[in-house]
This record gives sequence, C-alpha cells and structure tokens, in this order.
Amino acid sequence: MSRKRIVAGNWKMNLLRDEAKALVSEITAMLSDEEMRNPEIILFPSFLHIHLAVSMVAGDPRIHVGGQNCADKRMGAFTGEVSAAMLRSFGCSHVLIGHSERRIHFNETDSLLASKITLVLSEKLTAVFCIGENRSERESGQAFDAVQRQLTEGLFHLEPEKIRECILAYEPVWAIGTGLTATPEQAQEMHAFIRGAVENRYGSEISNSLSILYGGSCNEKNAASLFSLPDVDGGLIGGASLKSRSFVDIVKSLPS
Repeated sequence: MSRKRIVAGNWKMNLLRDEAKALVSEITAMLSDEEMRNPEIILFPSFLHIHLAVSMVAGDPRIHVGGQNCADKRMGAFTGEVSAAMLRSFGCSHVLIGHSERRIHFNETDSLLASKITLVLSEKLTAVFCIGENRSERESGQAFDAVQRQLTEGLFHLEPEKIRECILAYEPVWAIGTGLTATPEQAQEMHAFIRGAVENRYGSEISNSLSILYGGSCNEKNAASLFSLPDVDGGLIGGASLKSRSFVDIVKSLPS
C-alpha cells in the first residue's frame, strides 16, 4: 500500500510577524514554479502566526497548517493554554504532539501525551506523534526500548481506526540542533523497528499505510538519501524550514 510522502516544517519559537509572512510567501511562490506530484506539506508556525499562515496557503491543497502543541484539556480555566478545538477553529489540520523539546523542557510524560492525542483525534485533527531516544539511551543500547516505551504508553491505547489518523515522526534526540544526523542505516533500522512495533500491535495493513517521518537535522543536502530509504516517508524539518529555498529543496527531494 502506498503511503503519503510528507515534509513538515517546525518553526519552533522563531520569526516575527513580517518574517513569517515573507517565509510563507516565498515558499508558496517557489512551490508554484515546481512540477511536483502530490507532495503533502505541513507548516507548524507559532500559535500567533497560525491565522496568517492559514490565510496565505488557502487554495493550495498541498499545504496544511498545524499547531506545535495543544493542551491536554478540552476547555476551561487553564491560563496560557490552547485547546485542540481552538486550533481546528482557526483552520489547523494537524497538531504536533510529543516533540522532544516538549518532553525535555516541559516534562511532558507519555501518559500526558496519550491524553493529548486522544483529544486531538476527537477534534478530527491529525496527530503528528514524535518519538526518539536521547544520547545516553543510544549509547547504552537502549534506543529501541525507549522508542517502544513511548509508542506503548503514548500511542498504543488508540483503537485501529484512530491510529490511521496519525503520523509518526522519529527524532533521534541526539541529532536535533547538533548538526549530527543518523546515518541512513541507523535511520532505516529505527524506522523499520517502529513500523514493526505498529504491525505487532495493529497488523500489517495499518503498519504499511502509516507514514513515518525522519526528524533529526534533516536538510537539503541529506534529504534525498534519507527519503530514499524504504521506511522513511518524509521529514520533520527544524532549522532548515526557516529558509524558504532550503525547505522547498527538501520538498523536491521527496520521491515521485
């Protein structure tokens, strides 16, 4: 079964309003000049830039906009939080859940992330669920155990019809913002392990249809080699997504 080929750009806490506007404008202009067959592109701006991004990409079916996070509650007295329903009401179609920075800096646990995913899916949004091992887990030979735990405790509570509405993103934490990148062999090995874990839980039909993105210092120079791997279906891009030419070149690296 063919899987969606996806490139997602996580802007993190970057860009002022005019900078965000210029970036979206440049990306859409460059994409209009490219002959690409059905890429799926997701932009994850800051909450403040979501309305701007949604309005600027309206009419281009290739480009979607998502939230970088959401609350684990539906509504209520939670100052500073943003709910999944709010994101949907502003035109978001995706929500990033469990990014390593949320796990590390905001102490988000697997059980908390499980609650967030349930809420996201209840709002008919697509959850992009991030998983990955840190440096100590990689060096001590516990990388697969760490990823299996994150899947089991954060995702595998979902029923089969719900897991179909998710995208997975493998981000080796030791390769984020460090300039390091997993070798193609390391990336394929972990992506195959993740797909196998999904198959063990949900069966081969679902595992073979689930898109798994690579999210560790992917850029325009290494994207083609990573995207050519049998179990890598695209990328979750950080720093390179803030540069229009780099980001579009990464999108162009998706196999036709």
